[in-house]
Amino acid sequence: MPADPALVDRLAQFGQDHVLRFWDELDPEGRNRLIGQLERLDLPRLAQMIDRLVLSPSKEEALAIDPQQVEPVDVRRVPQTDSERVIRRRAAERGEAALAAGEVAAVLVAGGQGTRLGFDAPKGTYPIGPVSGASLFQMHAEKLVALGRRFGKPIPLYIMTSPENHEATTSFFAQHQQFGLDHVRFFVQGQLPAVDAASGKLLLAAKDSLALSPDGHGGTITALAARDHPDQASCLDDMSDRGIQTLFYFQVDNPLVQICDPAYLGLHLMAEADISFKVVEKQRPEEKVGVVVQVDGHAQVIEYSDLPTELAERREPDGGLQLWAGSIAIHCFDRAFLERLVSGGGQLPVHRALKKVPHLGDSGRRVEPEGPNAVKFETFIFDALPLADRWSIVETERAIEFEPLKNATGPDSPATVRQRLSDLFGDWLEQAGAQVLRRGDGSVPFGIEISPLFALDAAELKQKIEPGLVVDRPIVLGP
Repeated sequence: MPADPALVDRLAQFGQDHVLRFWDELDPEGRNRLIGQLERLDLPRLAQMIDRLVLSPSKEEALAIDPQQVEPVDVRRVPQTDSERVIRRRAAERGEAALAAGEVAAVLVAGGQGTRLGFDAPKGTYPIGPVSGASLFQMHAEKLVALGRRFGKPIPLYIMTSPENHEATTSFFAQHQQFGLDHVRFFVQGQLPAVDAASGKLLLAAKDSLALSPDGHGGTITALAARDHPDQASCLDDMSDRGIQTLFYFQVDNPLVQICDPAYLGLHLMAEADISFKVVEKQRPEEKVGVVVQVDGHAQVIEYSDLPTELAERREPDGGLQLWAGSIAIHCFDRAFLERLVSGGGQLPVHRALKKVPHLGDSGRRVEPEGPNAVKFETFIFDALPLADRWSIVETERAIEFEPLKNATGPDSPATVRQRLSDLFGDWLEQAGAQVLRRGDGSVPFGIEISPLFALDAAELKQKIEPGLVVDRPIVLGP
């Protein structure tokens, strides 16, 4: 049975009909799989992406920002004065009111595998608890359960998976009875095809499958608006039905994130912002975090790989970095803002990544490239910032909210994350009146773990332990 002539003509129109070259060898199931992938392609948009990012990359380079136009962005710094602390307390009250009214949902981006960790499973299932071995998913979920109890309203959780880890992720939550969460909904990240870096031709992963890869964390927005089935509401529609006004967005690899932080929510709401960012002060010019800046009156993020050395090393008279506001992928979104983006066709810009992509050659044999041979396309969530009319940038302290899990060893590894968690929980215990054994450098020499179901913060912990408690060995405090 030949392929649909209309499909063949449409592919030929864009120079991509070669993907059907193994058609006659496919069984009905394989043909349906390939047709389904091809029908989901936006070929005109793909052709534009290929022209701009593959065949004519110099066009992209010509759009580079003039360093003289880049300025620091206004940031709500960590409070240092009494008046600043009063403003932060008022913001917290506003955020608490939104939580008590059931107007806040959490969006967790969890499409990654633990490949760099040497862990063959979804990264969210990694056992990171310093004592109990609680998974990243468990630590995040328990924070939401505890917040729901504190404010009297459960916080809905929306988890973005990838096609590769969706089944494993949903099974993990089912095995753990959703960790006690009242409402969890999973949605799948979109994919974009990889193309040959020289010709822009689509690559095949198999005779019946395109070489596809996740479309980046910017795909969260379109995935939230997508319908898995015609008769099922999208996640955004589901939020609207529930009266959700504000989305708290975070990524799975940072167990320190203060989920639905009331003060941060309040500052976002008081600013009537479309989008808000939490930032930390960069430690050094070459640190691999995107920087929030201002260009022609609009806030935007320059990814670390795109930040010219001249800008990265630019300093203030006191010696501090001028462009210091490092983005840590913790955001608030106004739901209506995201709805305007998707309904108005406002697509986030697409970026290119040159990668090694195994594929089928013309003979049908698998090709394992020795070097980068293909361009993958991806979008970044922070590219929504320049599309916002109003925004809020809020500083947080690195020691209490940013220690991502990325590598098997060295920085951002299980060892550094568990140490940071233990040090943080040690601080809580000391603030609550306990004595904690420390090394000479101030770090804790053993694991300390406090479940969110026992205490969400130092103030709550103080109500639950006896003053004078001595902590000189591993300890876990749980429900």
